[in-house]
Amino acid sequence: MDFHRYAVYVTPPEGEFAALGAAWLGWDAAQGCAVAHPEVSGLPASVAEITETPRKYGLHATIKPPFVLAEGQGEAGLMAAFERFCAGEAAVTLDGLEIVALGRFLALVPMGDQGALSGLAARAVAAFEPWRAPLSEAQLARRRVGGLSPAQDALLLRWGYPYVMEEFQFHITLTGKRPKGELPGIKAALEGLIGGHLPRPYVIDALSLMGEDAAGRFHLIHRQTLTA
Repeated sequence: MDFHRYAVYVTPPEGEFAALGAAWLGWDAAQGCAVAHPEVSGLPASVAEITETPRKYGLHATIKPPFVLAEGQGEAGLMAAFERFCAGEAAVTLDGLEIVALGRFLALVPMGDQGALSGLAARAVAAFEPWRAPLSEAQLARRRVGGLSPAQDALLLRWGYPYVMEEFQFHITLTGKRPKGELPGIKAALEGLIGGHLPRPYVIDALSLMGEDAAGRFHLIHRQTLTA
């Protein structure tokens, strides 16, 4: 399959948590296919509507944000660099995951000290920078539409994304933006659906190289264990 953007994510290993998350979002990035949504009562809208925005990415947390390959770079070389990077990084263990509201959407965020995780993410952003094509003026303008702080704008110019390095916040998006009044009800439904399957402790022992297809859906290319 030809991909027009690549990214490095944390994705769950095969298992019940991964299956439940894929069904909730309606997309299984590991298998590269749509998944039927579960029947969930008490929601203010359909699961399909609530998850429309994050669906194309699958259940994931961003480490190196999506990027177009720089001129002269190819997927095979990127894969080799990805494997080298993972071989030099150690697993990170956190206390667990919890469902929280981040502004107007719900996400899974880690519990406990996140220093090692932030360090891993920062090193990944820098390591794969030689593979990223510069953003066009139009792409920069689109990123700035929502309003960025001076620090975030500087990160956008340096790394192609405003929420990296000191602005990084690890999160696994579960919904699109919703009216804030809806979030408690959606959270309660999610707690019932996946709350009992959230990993505690939460161990990040692999990274995933992802590719975006022509329809905007992300697919798992390769999941590599962190072996340092």
